[in-house]
Amino acid sequence: MFFASDNWAGAHPAINERLMKESTRFAAAYGTSELDKSIEQKFNEIFEREVAVFFVGTGTAANSLALASVARPGGIAFCHSEAHVIEDECGAPVYFSNASRLMPVAGPAGKMLPDNLSAAIRRFPPGSIHQGQPMAVTITQATEVGTVYSLDEIDAISAIAKQHNLPLHMDGARFANALMTLGTNPAEMTWKRGVDILSFGATKNGCWCAEAIVYMDPKMAKDLPFMRKRSAQLFSKTRFIAAQFDAYFKDGLWLALAGHANAMANRLRTGIEASNSARLAWSTQSNELFVVLQKETALAAKQQGAHFYDWAVPHDMAEPVQENETLIRLVTSFATSETDVDSFLAICGAA
Repeated sequence: MFFASDNWAGAHPAINERLMKESTRFAAAYGTSELDKSIEQKFNEIFEREVAVFFVGTGTAANSLALASVARPGGIAFCHSEAHVIEDECGAPVYFSNASRLMPVAGPAGKMLPDNLSAAIRRFPPGSIHQGQPMAVTITQATEVGTVYSLDEIDAISAIAKQHNLPLHMDGARFANALMTLGTNPAEMTWKRGVDILSFGATKNGCWCAEAIVYMDPKMAKDLPFMRKRSAQLFSKTRFIAAQFDAYFKDGLWLALAGHANAMANRLRTGIEASNSARLAWSTQSNELFVVLQKETALAAKQQGAHFYDWAVPHDMAEPVQENETLIRLVTSFATSETDVDSFLAICGAA
């Protein structure tokens, strides 16, 4: 029962098979192989326009380089107060952006409120040299607390960013999960909503090490080749990232894997809602759940082989966690089985 993170899951067999096939042949290095070029073209097809694609090894690299590519002297990037870029990346986005700042913007359910974003940007009027200058807005889709921005919500954030001539970046570590939740397509959730740069994640969804930075306007990416090299993210055998994407996209595998992870999360939600010893801390829509368990139930689950992370109680949580309770995070993946879910629910008295 592995619910600690979708990062704990292995690689899908199709990904492994494609890597094995690639390992037996020679090909041009540093992103110049025919395979690399074919996958870049595949991204064009997926996003229904010409995009610029840069493969990197980690989501932190994707986010950091994306923001660094739009950095300005004294620059400020606006993100949700609990976003991964500000909470979990060890300052990498700031480090790679020449000491720019990340400015937290509040909002319930892991999503920044448009009015709060507007107010935050207004704190830095144009030409006010002492305060610094806005450089970008970044949103996380799906969010760090398992929620998903609707298309209208992305529109609202984008409108504010465009009003201030700021590029909009999307951290899509769980991009496919959000797509499946909304029942939409990549173009509709990105550039048609005003997203300029996307960190396209695949590692959490069945790949071994496959992330990409996608620019909806290739002209924005003119310096990225040099920045990627300087940051040690231009791998000599980049085709092994491309090979993963090759299998990932084939026959819609990436969407099927995300759909399965979401379905397992829904199965968990249904069971938790029926439990007498557990409850959902708040409503989520992706493959993450946050659950309040009685401490003795949480201990019993761990003793019976369940893996999950304890979670800090948010200050704005609607229903308080009692002394005999604990808040945990459960994450499902492409490798989560119905048996895993049902065994956990049985421990919680919900099956």
